[in-house]
Amino acid sequence: MIQTINLTPGVVLRHYPDHRFKTAILSVQLLRPMCREEAALNALLSSVLLRGCKNYPDMRAITARQDELYGVSVSPLLRRVGNIQTVGLFCGFLEDRFALPGEQIMAPAFELLRQLLLEPKTVEGCFDPEFVESEKRNLIADIESELNDKRSYAATQMLRHLCDGDSFAVPIRGTVEDVRAITPRSLYEHYQKILRTSPAEIFYVGSASAEETARCLMPLANALAAEPMALPEQTTLNLTAPEREFSETMDINQGKLSMGFVTPVDYWHPDYIAMQVFNAVYGAGMTSKLFMNVREKLSLCYYAGSGYYGSKGIVTVSSGIDECNYETAKAEILRQLQLTADGQITDAELSAAKSAIISGLRSVPDSPRALEGFYGTLYLCGRTDDLRERIEAVERVTAEDVARCAGTLKLHTVFFLKGEAK
Repeated sequence: MIQTINLTPGVVLRHYPDHRFKTAILSVQLLRPMCREEAALNALLSSVLLRGCKNYPDMRAITARQDELYGVSVSPLLRRVGNIQTVGLFCGFLEDRFALPGEQIMAPAFELLRQLLLEPKTVEGCFDPEFVESEKRNLIADIESELNDKRSYAATQMLRHLCDGDSFAVPIRGTVEDVRAITPRSLYEHYQKILRTSPAEIFYVGSASAEETARCLMPLANALAAEPMALPEQTTLNLTAPEREFSETMDINQGKLSMGFVTPVDYWHPDYIAMQVFNAVYGAGMTSKLFMNVREKLSLCYYAGSGYYGSKGIVTVSSGIDECNYETAKAEILRQLQLTADGQITDAELSAAKSAIISGLRSVPDSPRALEGFYGTLYLCGRTDDLRERIEAVERVTAEDVARCAGTLKLHTVFFLKGEAK
């Protein structure tokens, strides 16, 4: 169903034809290596680009143009898939067939996106200092707000320790110190570099033909990836590293226990789908072993759940506990994993896990944005299976498959955020 078109060397269009929606979407992603040197620059760039360009020098002018095009929306796009970070823009617009007779929306919307991406407002050969400083403040506020969400903070700290020395330890938005160090000139020089060297992934969902979409995108594509760089290979973590424990103290009433496991089962492993089902059986949902046993039956925690990062072969467990329950809760979380590896999986647990995953997959075609998110990420991983194939693969997973996946997990890092002594 998806047609892949190489617009120019280094610039690829993924065309998903769909006539069900009144709105179409287009995403433009510039692919970069995930690294400390670029993370904050990439996170800041899209927001600065959306502040103004040559023909529309401020947000008021941009908004007026968007209104003229039946409410076209353009927003920042920032993703991380394993060792790759993407930066770009996302555009949503009304389909041409719903405009007044003789009016077009897609081509002008693509042109607006092109101007925002390629013709930014500059002052003395660099980005407008007012735009940069304003967006730096916004980005710093976003980064610092993580401290207010102790659950998220503990999970992030655990991943940083677990992935020490790997690009996955780098926060997707960089650090406050990295953001503060950015200047209008350093950001502009980075912008020029990534336009020239970044392979580009463009994803379209809508009713226009692939030929028409490609034709309208050529002015943008011709300005990108003049010298496309080779991207880093996706790599998993060291599976033999010894278990480590870390802790921090804050003024909190509820301890946050975060545990990180490593597994050889990643996006490209034959058991990838089975590992997703394992994650649902073990801790991702209200029918999981962690929720039903550690939280509900034993009351050892206020919440407990697991997550799976297929790009790196990482499974995480997050829970909120009373500090006095630290050892007991940790032991029970590990016991539930061992029970799963031993094959103690009920038909109800397996059925509920598979149903939850399949329900989520079946909801993907409900919106253009969900389709872009699913397939846009899928192609970055180098996978080509479609939704139907994914659903069928989930349906085929057995309890033995789930047990086998559970048996591959090895505890790598434990992080505990605890309260200050009173």
